[in-house]
Amino acid sequence: MALGIKNIRDIAVISVPGPRLDANNTKEFKSAIAETLRGYRRVLLDMSQLSFVDSSGLGALVSCLRQLNASGGDLKLCGMTKPVRTLFELVRMHRVFDIRNTEEEALQAFQQ
Repeated sequence: MALGIKNIRDIAVISVPGPRLDANNTKEFKSAIAETLRGYRRVLLDMSQLSFVDSSGLGALVSCLRQLNASGGDLKLCGMTKPVRTLFELVRMHRVFDIRNTEEEALQAFQQ
């Protein structure tokens, strides 16, 4: 899985490729993101290309959050499509993750 990664003010902004984050590709996602999680304390995942996330995908995202929190880091999500946002609200993950509408909003939230 090729993640689009850019560095903005020491924040890793990662575009998660779509259209799905599910049992078929979560292992590949975790492997691809592992080095970035070790190299950055602040990570923003742009979810705009995803139209579907299953429980395995949610688990992979929670794993990223735990890893960053354990090292004093922070994870934010942005750009969720309506179906993905609905899932996050249904399973109450919107209370666990800091979710912003746009990349700009999320980057500003890191400064607060």
